[in-house]
Amino acid sequence: MQSKRGRLDRYLSVKVNINRKDVRLMLAQQRVCVDGRVAIDIDQAINEFSHITLDDQILQANMATYVMMNKPVGVVSATKDEQHRTVIDLLDRPDRAGLHIVGRLDLNSSGLLLLTNDGRWSSGLTSPDKKVTKVYRVTLENPLSQEYIEAFAAGMYFAYEDITTRPALLEIITDKVAQVSLTEGRYHQIKRMFGRFRNPVLQLHRISVGPLLLDPALAPGESRELTAHEITETSC
Repeated sequence: MQSKRGRLDRYLSVKVNINRKDVRLMLAQQRVCVDGRVAIDIDQAINEFSHITLDDQILQANMATYVMMNKPVGVVSATKDEQHRTVIDLLDRPDRAGLHIVGRLDLNSSGLLLLTNDGRWSSGLTSPDKKVTKVYRVTLENPLSQEYIEAFAAGMYFAYEDITTRPALLEIITDKVAQVSLTEGRYHQIKRMFGRFRNPVLQLHRISVGPLLLDPALAPGESRELTAHEITETSC
């Protein structure tokens, strides 16, 4: 989901259905404001969250939305699904249809899930180049050993995609519970890595994305908007 960025003159030309020459005159007459300031540059950059007025009439006033959810098991990380309930279905808010998911969790996984209408913000958190760390608590069927720590740290080669995973940090919490920190998120990556040891994953729960921790006050299925501090911390 990409951020909708562009030039002010192009936006006004389409929105008000006038030519570029008339846009220049409109700006010269100081009739347009962007984010509370008089706009004078025709090539001023705007995005979908710029507050734009013409003669004190609002043309655009979209608000950026950032939501944290404690995703429960059995709910799909999708906006629509014919077979399962989706995370969008769990939201009780009028703008939910305009939100997209930032880094999915599969049907049987739980924990921190982020939703937004800000494509630039979500791209910053999910782009492989950013190497944002995601932390998971993993419950396994069989006991862990030092061998797991070394294998995760070295990276694992998957022939099907012809890729080697980036080094991952595995910490043993109890004999069958581990904390895994990744900077990538390939298809079923954690389950496949433990699969190398023929050790089935029983529970997979995401604890954090970058500096953003799952709010312990959120019960499974509950959500809340991010605070201003949390948004600033996770903005790239």
